[in-house]
Amino acid sequence: MTEPKHGSPRDRGRADRYYGRCFKPHYYPDGTYKGYRVYEKNLTPEQISDYALGWEEENDRKDWG
Repeated sequence: MTEPKHGSPRDRGRADRYYGRCFKPHYYPDGTYKGYRVYEKNLTPEQISDYALGWEEENDRKDWG
């Protein structure tokens, strides 16, 4: 499996789950935290599915302790 592009919907889904954030589909077309953020209301169904895929495939969690 190839790694998703930084900022892509799949990458953001993985990161949100890893860091214990809420399921909130979004992405950054220019890379994570670069340029503008595209919010769920402006995502295609495919992009929302990609975010969900990233969320579901992330099996690690940030250890805050």
